[in-house]
Parts: sequence; C-alpha cells; structure tokens
Amino acid sequence: MYTHLLVPVDGSELSERAAQAGLELARKLGASVTGFVAEPMPPMPTMAANVTAYQRDSEAHQVRTEAHANEVLARFAAKAAEAGVPFNGKYQRTDAVDDAIVKAAEEFGCDLIVMVTHGRGAFGELLFGSHTKNVMSRSKLPLLVLR
Repeated sequence: MYTHLLVPVDGSELSERAAQAGLELARKLGASVTGFVAEPMPPMPTMAANVTAYQRDSEAHQVRTEAHANEVLARFAAKAAEAGVPFNGKYQRTDAVDDAIVKAAEEFGCDLIVMVTHGRGAFGELLFGSHTKNVMSRSKLPLLVLR
C-alpha cells in the first residue's frame, strides 16, 4: 500500500503527534518515513537597514534555523530508531511552506503525506491560513490529516 511517508514537523507539540502517528503507521505498513522541516527565510531588510548589520542578523538567523531543524529532526530520528522505522530527515528554508511540503514529497518519492491540523475553523483559517488545507489542494498525493 504505502511505502514512504512524508511527515512535516516543526517541533511543536501538535507536530510531535504527527511524528508519532506517522511512525506508528509506517511501522505497521513496513514503510519508511522522511521527516521534513520548513524553516523561515531571514526577514527582508528595511530601507533604513545597515547592510553589515543585516548580513550579521541574516547569518545568525541561518545558524538558528539550521540548529532548530537539526534538533527537531534528531528527536524524530531517535523516535524512528526506537520504533524500528527507516528514517531520513530533511529541511529547507522557505517562505512558501505549503509548496515546499508538496515538492519535498515528490522529490523524495513519498506516496503519502501525514500532517496535523489545528482545527481552527473558518475564522481561524481566515486569520492564520491553513498549511494542511493548502497542501491538500496542491498535492496529487494522498494526505492523512490528524487532529
């Protein structure tokens, strides 16, 4: 059935539930898991920004986001090893999280995406958007949505 799951995570408690559910499903199916973290790009400089200060801040941002992604993926990898599930972790810096998830699933040869949703409702989606809903509308792959 499914042999390779993509599980986008961000280190939040909610995404930890997706990681756990993805690993449980993969173990039962004999599938592998790719954990994926989308980290934000550095903020754009303002008109009054000092070029040197912006470069320093941008470099610090890159170090911070890489460390965060590696930490999240290391926790996920440890859980996968404990569950006996083959695991690969990837991260990307992007401001287009939804597109990055869809492209990652295609690039890594995944056949199912496992995600969580906050379940904010229509008003919450209007204010905050919904990565899960956007991935669902853009991906040709099946999407397992957890709440």
